[in-house]
Amino acid sequence: MIVAGFGFRADATEESLHDALRAAAGNLRPDVLAAPDDKAEQECLVSLAKALSLPIRPLSREQISGVTTLTQSPLILEKRKTGSVAEAVALAAAGRNGALIGARCISKDRLATAAIAISGAV
Repeated sequence: MIVAGFGFRADATEESLHDALRAAAGNLRPDVLAAPDDKAEQECLVSLAKALSLPIRPLSREQISGVTTLTQSPLILEKRKTGSVAEAVALAAAGRNGALIGARCISKDRLATAAIAISGAV
């Protein structure tokens, strides 16, 4: 399974997320989109999920807290207890044997990040 994890600001747009996804995924097509549960119903993510015909997997604060990520943002570490929201939700949604294919990518407008994790079931 290929998971696209997202972190984004309140003013992010569908294009912000799509731009970050293109940068992170390259030619890979995700099977599911993942985001923190407090962001999973934001219009930008819901619109992207509809456009791509993909489900959204919300992850709780507990599920992403302490997840080891490649990127380390001091602000995110303080707020979310992980170094990168996008990387953490991608890894958590991919499951125990999930692995990132690389560090998170940032949208051109700097409002969204995306990371790709692949589960052992690929």
